[in-house]
Amino acid sequence: MDPYLIATVLIVLSAIFGYINVKFLKLPNTIGLMLITIVFTLCVIALSYFDPTLLELEKEMISKIDFRTVLLDEMLSFLLFAGALHTNFEQLKIQRWPVLLFSTFGVITSTFLIGGLMFLVLQLIGLQIDFIYCLLFGALISPTDPIAVLGILKKAGVPKKLETKIVGESLFNDGIGVVVFLTIYQVIASGAEFEISSVLTLFGQEVIGGVALGAVLGWIAYRLMKSIDDYDIEVIITVAAVMGGTAIAHAFHLSAPLAMVTAGLIVGNETVRNSAMSEITERYVDKFWELIDILLNAVLFVLIGMEMIVLILDKDYIIAGLIAIPIVLASRYLSLLFPISLFKKKLDFVPNTNLIMTWGGLRGGISIALALGLTNEMHRDLFLVITYTVVIFSIIVQGLTVGKLVKKLKSKS
Repeated sequence: MDPYLIATVLIVLSAIFGYINVKFLKLPNTIGLMLITIVFTLCVIALSYFDPTLLELEKEMISKIDFRTVLLDEMLSFLLFAGALHTNFEQLKIQRWPVLLFSTFGVITSTFLIGGLMFLVLQLIGLQIDFIYCLLFGALISPTDPIAVLGILKKAGVPKKLETKIVGESLFNDGIGVVVFLTIYQVIASGAEFEISSVLTLFGQEVIGGVALGAVLGWIAYRLMKSIDDYDIEVIITVAAVMGGTAIAHAFHLSAPLAMVTAGLIVGNETVRNSAMSEITERYVDKFWELIDILLNAVLFVLIGMEMIVLILDKDYIIAGLIAIPIVLASRYLSLLFPISLFKKKLDFVPNTNLIMTWGGLRGGISIALALGLTNEMHRDLFLVITYTVVIFSIIVQGLTVGKLVKKLKSKS
């Protein structure tokens, strides 16, 4: 299958499944699309006992897609720029310190908590896995997924101040999570000893370099848009900033996700909008990036559902996955305690912030993409099943109930 045909199939399936969801299920699009795709894949697997043709076609298509590259190197930049573009910059500025702690201290703490607990649990169920590999799993599952969070929180009725914290954290913590994951991955792959200097170098290059690149891209886009009044070209300038910026980030080993978040926040800032965009330009830029967001989200969650066929469904793996769900939730809750207690009074946090942030911190495609990048020596099959189990629970169960939880807590307060 050539790339054009694969893209065609994915978009056609997204359209069909999206229609079924809107017409009959009426679930949030991200949840509905993934759920329908999983059911579709299970039906294809069941049908293969009578005629394997359709299953072989799906396997061939999935084998041609490098999910990690497609998501992390291509789709993610567009999705994060679109998400940041529509984030309330002023609210995020007010909440910058808790967001910074959530996305750094929170991710690192969660990584070690999950890694340690999973190491103990896997030993108990007879799976002898080294601690370093459990730590690697902790790193890939700790970041909340901005794509899943942005798509579902919009309809959950979360208070605006709290929504800014959750969305702001999710926009930044995937970049931090990827850096932590890559650091542990490189230590394992090279067999080198853990050195704090190499970690700080990687952190500085990826994170600080990515943010700096994003700031430059945002400023250049702003200056160019301010100097003309042509909405067609101004929309193209934003696309060029994302595509050109991503290429530069990859070339210099900087964090493309953090660069795109920073650029999106600058271009979407109210001050920049008022001084650089006419009313018609603002409308076209917003509508264009909303469409990109919707289209790529649809394709992504169809892909997540179809990736099910690569799983090896061993009984012990499934048990480990089910046990991992409360471990991941408990670790997130504990990792948020210090940042919340530090800023609770100063920034007037809403009641039950920790509980809502724990249940609303969804995992998604980024965790699956990182798990797919593991080698067999890193117990790829085991951790892929565990990751998939956590992600499905997160998106379907947490995603469908976070709105109800918020309403219930509001009525009690």
